[in-house]
Amino acid sequence: MKRTQVAIIGGGPAGLLLSHMLHLDGIDSVIIERQSREHVLARIRAGVLEDGTVQLLRSVGLGTRMDQEGKVHDGTLIAWQNRPTFLIDTKKYTGRQMMAYGQTAITQDLYAARDAVGGQIIEQASDVQLHDLTSATPSVTFQVDGEQHQIACDFIAGCDGFHGVSRLSIPGDILKTFERVYPFGWLGIMSETPPLEDIVYTQHERGFALASQRSPMLSRYYIQCRTDTDLAEWPDDRFWEELKARFPKELADQMVTGPSIEKSIAPLRSFVAEPMRYGRLFLAGDAAHIVPPTGAKGLNLAVSDVFYLHRAIETFYARGSSEHLDAYSATALNRVWGAERLSWWLTKLLHVFPDQEAFDTRVQQNEFDHLCRSEAAQAALAEQYVGLPF
Repeated sequence: MKRTQVAIIGGGPAGLLLSHMLHLDGIDSVIIERQSREHVLARIRAGVLEDGTVQLLRSVGLGTRMDQEGKVHDGTLIAWQNRPTFLIDTKKYTGRQMMAYGQTAITQDLYAARDAVGGQIIEQASDVQLHDLTSATPSVTFQVDGEQHQIACDFIAGCDGFHGVSRLSIPGDILKTFERVYPFGWLGIMSETPPLEDIVYTQHERGFALASQRSPMLSRYYIQCRTDTDLAEWPDDRFWEELKARFPKELADQMVTGPSIEKSIAPLRSFVAEPMRYGRLFLAGDAAHIVPPTGAKGLNLAVSDVFYLHRAIETFYARGSSEHLDAYSATALNRVWGAERLSWWLTKLLHVFPDQEAFDTRVQQNEFDHLCRSEAAQAALAEQYVGLPF
């Protein structure tokens, strides 16, 4: 049996970041990941970072490449059909900025940081099981290449995503879940083309669309689609044509099109599990919550979870205090529900719902017009969009 201080289930950005931050404080950890490194790095995920996420990555030595390749933004544009373009002006109302920098690049940076210090990452682990979670000596068992392994630890961090084993290890009579499944998805492509200067949400009678960024030569675009959409029916030419139809002509004309290097459909869901702690198990990231991507909050919430969990574990080892461990779930969930509410509101505002009636459309339009007129509404949105302080 191997022993570590913190066993981290899941080798995505949340697990890697937690392991990196614990190492900086001299706390030992082992990451147990069910997939290969190549698989993890092939995931196409988020790319817009809150100011708090940017500052945290810089503070733990992970900002060099981000500052070189990322694109700083003062806010995000909303292009509403037949109305002037509106800027969610985070710089004006908060003095803070956001950054476009892809999750794949962050994961690469984290792998490099763990490799540089000999970080322990166990890949392609199957049959992962968590044991004795309410004791002072929990453990994890798993198999690699058919061989059984066991790791004893002080704490387990469940960073293994929505389909992982961690959340399912909390008894059903304790765990509560809250969920809303939206009646549409996002059809997205990645292309090696220069993106638009700004990140742009569009609201159009044909459906929502988004122009996002990953790097100076990597663009990410989405269009709202039915949940039963068949990718085979959407060759690149059809996608670009539909995307441009949903954007104002002046923005559509600026788009540089090209072959897609990735194409996928993402369902939209709001999901929260409570509590985020059970005994010595602590959930973080998608293991505990999912947000629709409209508000760009998924990765940022995972980072804030890691911030709170790292603080709790570091305080325990440094001072013998369980104060932050005991407060972890409530503290993290307070921020989670704020992001859930914002993401739900933006999704409701910017999408066309299948059963939408004329009354609903007029309410949406009035809501947007109020946002454009009201400085107070603009300040409130900017504060939430740029990310509340950790």
